[in-house]
Amino acid sequence: MASDHLGERLSRLRRLADLTQEGLAQRSGVSPDVIRKLEQQRKHSARLPTLHSLARGLGVELTALLGDPPAVPSSGDAEPPQLVAVRRAIMPPLFAPPVEPSGAEGLSLPLLRAELAEGWTLYHAAEFGRLMEALPGIIADARLVAAVGNPEQRAAGQAALGKALQLGGHLAIRLGKTDLALSALERAFAAAGDSSDPLLAPMVSNSVAWAYQRQARLDDATNLAVHAADGVEREHANTSEGVRVWGALLMSAATSYARSDDYETANDMMVTAATAAKRLTKLPPPVDGKLVSVFSTSSVRIERVRLAVQHERPEEALKLAKGMRLSADTPPSWRTWLLLDVARAHTDMGDAVGAITALNKLREIAPGWMRHHTLAVAIVTDLWAGPSRPPGLRKLVKFLGVA
Repeated sequence: MASDHLGERLSRLRRLADLTQEGLAQRSGVSPDVIRKLEQQRKHSARLPTLHSLARGLGVELTALLGDPPAVPSSGDAEPPQLVAVRRAIMPPLFAPPVEPSGAEGLSLPLLRAELAEGWTLYHAAEFGRLMEALPGIIADARLVAAVGNPEQRAAGQAALGKALQLGGHLAIRLGKTDLALSALERAFAAAGDSSDPLLAPMVSNSVAWAYQRQARLDDATNLAVHAADGVEREHANTSEGVRVWGALLMSAATSYARSDDYETANDMMVTAATAAKRLTKLPPPVDGKLVSVFSTSSVRIERVRLAVQHERPEEALKLAKGMRLSADTPPSWRTWLLLDVARAHTDMGDAVGAITALNKLREIAPGWMRHHTLAVAIVTDLWAGPSRPPGLRKLVKFLGVA
């Protein structure tokens, strides 16, 4: 089971590999001092190239060290009733007699789409508890709409069902349940095949690629994203919906390349995505942007900042972030990630004041998200252990409960 702290995971994997700290240092090329500080929890984070080196030295996948935190920490206890209800909605009981469609009188496709848009809004706002409460009803409504009416109406209902199941897949990934996520996304892909939305299948493919990344299946994630992107580029390159889906797939492939320690290829793909995003200003906006992939000039810049920070390029990250104006449709979750990455870049540059400024902004807009995010805690802990403690740091230490 993955430990909560990078140092604990590193120590456990090193012992499993029957290596001393010095032996791991020799195998990985990472200094014994860095390994010692990580394991003693005097250093609370490491950049991606260092983690790649340690993973190679240990003979494990990178994600064994990353310990990507779920949105809701696992305690090992039985799953809460809300999550059980989500599971049941995604995967109805096997071999049970079919349920006759009923209750569709008060439902309409516009109403269902409004429910879906609200569900995705909750997701992007990291309101995962509220989304768990609402999602079973959304999926049930979508199944009902997909089962009634003429063929055209059922195809539109299948599109809504696909988006509902895709949302279930995204929520499951955030909860650290990738197997449940893939079950939801497999069903979403099947609904996409029966739907009236030709872009739904590639959007679901992008979600599957993300689940594969979480499972360390980086080659599978890359191949799937690139294949789906090629299909969208051939058939839908002249619509805003097509550009957004294609761009999001390109960003997904770039992330997989970056996690495979190929920053140059990842950066080239992100530059291509940035060029594509500019085309959106010349195209009619999508009919319902909340149900299409998150892709814009802002999202590309935010992801480029993240990749630069992860690859020990803090100056490049801060240059990309400087003067960035976020578009109105940038989800709150993306804004919070940007501030966290900017804080990390300032910390890596030795600029504690700049890091605290970014962290204070993050605390203003997403206090709950910040309090439970391991990277935010790691940054503040590293700043507290640094040579100086500028104004504002003590309040952040107290807010996050950092010893």
